[in-house]
Amino acid sequence: MSEYYFVGSGIASLAGAAYLIRDGNVSGADIVIFEESKEFGGSIDAHGSPKDGYFMSGSRMFEHKYNATFDLFSFIPSASDPNLSVKEETALAEKDALWHNKARLVNGEGKIINFHELGFSEKDRIDLIALMATPEKMLDSKRITDCFGADFFNTNFWFEWCSLFAFERWHSAIEFKRYLLRFIHHFSTIDTQEGIFRTRYNQYDSMAVPLVNWLRGKGVEFRMQTQVTNLGFKAAGTDITVNSLQYNTAGTESELPVADGDLVFVTNGSMTADKTFGSMTEAPKMDRSKRSGAWRLWETIAAGRPEFGNPTVFDSHIEESSWESFTVTMNDPTFFQLMQQFSGSEAGKGGLITFKDSNWLLTLSIFHQPFYADQPKDVVVWWGYGLYHDRPGNFVKKTMAECTGREILEEVIGQLRFDEHKEKMLATSNVIPCMMPYITSQFLVRKAGDRPDVVPKGSTNLAFLGQYSELPDDVVFTVEYSVRSAQIAVYSLLKLDKKPSPFYKGQYDPRVLFDALKTLHR
Repeated sequence: MSEYYFVGSGIASLAGAAYLIRDGNVSGADIVIFEESKEFGGSIDAHGSPKDGYFMSGSRMFEHKYNATFDLFSFIPSASDPNLSVKEETALAEKDALWHNKARLVNGEGKIINFHELGFSEKDRIDLIALMATPEKMLDSKRITDCFGADFFNTNFWFEWCSLFAFERWHSAIEFKRYLLRFIHHFSTIDTQEGIFRTRYNQYDSMAVPLVNWLRGKGVEFRMQTQVTNLGFKAAGTDITVNSLQYNTAGTESELPVADGDLVFVTNGSMTADKTFGSMTEAPKMDRSKRSGAWRLWETIAAGRPEFGNPTVFDSHIEESSWESFTVTMNDPTFFQLMQQFSGSEAGKGGLITFKDSNWLLTLSIFHQPFYADQPKDVVVWWGYGLYHDRPGNFVKKTMAECTGREILEEVIGQLRFDEHKEKMLATSNVIPCMMPYITSQFLVRKAGDRPDVVPKGSTNLAFLGQYSELPDDVVFTVEYSVRSAQIAVYSLLKLDKKPSPFYKGQYDPRVLFDALKTLHR
C-alpha cells in the first residue's frame, strides 16, 4: 500500500490531500501531513479570544473566477452548517456583504477624494498596454519601476491596485503583468471593488477548519510540531526519486523511508514564515533568523539542484518583502459607528480604505461581524496594514515597525480625525500588530527557473506546492494559486486522466477587454 506525505499544513497541502481522496481514491489513512507549528492552516491563520484579543497575519480576497478554489470547497462541508458546502456558505455570505466602495481613497486631510478618476496620462496608458503585451522572457529580473515613469506611481489607479494586491513599486514586472492580465475583468470596478468578497468568517474558521475536519474524518494523520529537515534521493540515473524523509520532533531527529510508489508533496517557502506579533505595549520584532522549516528545507534540497529553483531570490531581501499588519479587537462600538458614517457603508460592505498620503500607506478593512466564529456580539474586530513600515508616521513620529499596538491605533485615529474619541477608543481596544519578513517575497524580482515546476522534470514521486512553485500565467498571493498547484501535483503524480480547473483569461473576452481599455481613459 502506498503512502502519501505532505510537508506543511497550509491550504496547498490540505487541498492536495483532499484531491488524493476524492479524485485519486486514496484512503485518508495512507496520508500523513507534517506541520512544524502547533497550528494547521499555514498562512491562513486567525486565532485569539475576546479576552486576549483576536489576531491574524492577513486575509486574502476572493472573486468569482477562482475556479480551483470553489471546486475544492464544493465538496467540503461548512464547519458551522454541515448541510452546506463551504462554497454554498461563501455564496450566501457574499449576498449579505456585497462590496461597493464609497471611500476607497482618503487624502492627508482625512477627506475622501474622487477615487473614480484613475489619473492616467497618455504615457501611462501606453506603458500599461505595452507591459501586458510584453513576453515574460523579456521581463526577467525587471522591476515595475523599469516599466513606468515616476508619475504612474502617483495615480489613483496605482494606489487602488497596489493596496488591493499588496504590490510595491520595486516588485517584479513579471508578477505585475500577470496580475494585470489575470484581473483585467476588475479594471472597470477597481475603484468600487464590486465583485470582490470574503468568506463567512475569517478564512481559518471558514476554510481551514472545515477542510481539516473533513480530512481527519477520512483518517488523515496530522503530525504537528514536527519539522521536516531534509529529503534523501536515490543516487542512480537521471530521475528524481525521494527515498527518505528526515524530520525533527521535540529535538529528536528521525528518518522515514519512502518506498517505491509513495509520493511526497513539499510546500517550499512560506510568506508568513517567522512572523512575530506585538501587543498594545510592545512592537513586534523583525525575525531574520530563517528558522522556518519551509525555507530551510527548500534551501537544503535545492543546493546543487537547479531544477528545484533558487530560494535565495525570495528569502534574502527582507527589506523588499516585509510589511506589517494589525488586528484590532474593540469592546466599544464607537469606532465602527464612526467608520460607517465616514465611509457611507455598513461594516463589511465598503471594501478597503487606503490613506494615500499616509507615510505608512495605511489600508483598513472593516469586516462584516462577527468575523471570528466565537466572537461575542458586543465585540468588533477589524484589520489593517501598512506597506511602508520603515517610515515615520504622520501623527506618531516613529516608524510603524517601532510602534506598539496603541501607537498604531493612534496613527489611524489621526488619519481619520477621530481625535474627539481617541481616549475612549484606546481604552477599549486591543491592537495586535504582526511583522512579516516574507509576506510579499513571492513578488520579488525573479527570472525563469527561480521557482521550481510543480513536478520538476524527471521527478517520479516529488511535487512542489504553493506560492513558490511555478504555474505559468497564474498569480501568486492567492488561495487559488495554492489549490491549483495541488490539483496539478496530484493529477500529474497519480497520472490521472483529469485536468486542473480552468484558468480564467479575461483578456480573450472582447467585452472584458473593451471595458478595461475604456477604464484606462477615466
